[in-house]
Amino acid sequence: MNMRLIPVLLAAVLATAACKDAGNSSSPSGAASASAPAAQAPVSLDAIAAEAKGFSVGPAMSARVVYVFFDAQCPHCGALWEAAKPLKNQARFVWIPVRLLNDSSLSQGAALLAASDPVAAMDAHEASLLAKSGGIAAGGVADAQKAAVKHNTELFTRYSFGSVPTLVTKQAQTGAVVTQEGSMQTGQLAVFLGVPVPGGS
Repeated sequence: MNMRLIPVLLAAVLATAACKDAGNSSSPSGAASASAPAAQAPVSLDAIAAEAKGFSVGPAMSARVVYVFFDAQCPHCGALWEAAKPLKNQARFVWIPVRLLNDSSLSQGAALLAASDPVAAMDAHEASLLAKSGGIAAGGVADAQKAAVKHNTELFTRYSFGSVPTLVTKQAQTGAVVTQEGSMQTGQLAVFLGVPVPGGS
């Protein structure tokens, strides 16, 4: 094997694992060992709110805000997107695109940020991925939007998150910052957020 190809192949395997491990929410470490920096910064909601570039779903004035780091090429992120829809009136979800898996992660994440209606664009993107059509078209995206995705990725790395999707929010009872790596079904997500389960008694 060409020795110069080994680092490239290894990077591809580790990037794919970051999304695959996200589907197993019982594994809190995810793929952290693959890309974690030497020193982990404490997770700061204030820093995420100030620095991250994302788009919101849910009431603008909601007291409960959930930040979701996602990769546009990650199927587990798409599953969480669907699972969160029934809860959109109970919390504001801020979807923050990062580039972990491939170059399309960057360009499509930037395209979602640039869309006039990011929610509709995300719906169309996920439908396209499910149909194996590649996702949202991402030609002509401004460099500023790509730079925003790159900075989101740096923020993601700063906190040593290991996989996508990663959720960050504040616990309603104590005010403590809590995180969750991996997709969840709607009922699990409701319990995590401390909101009523849709259709529950």
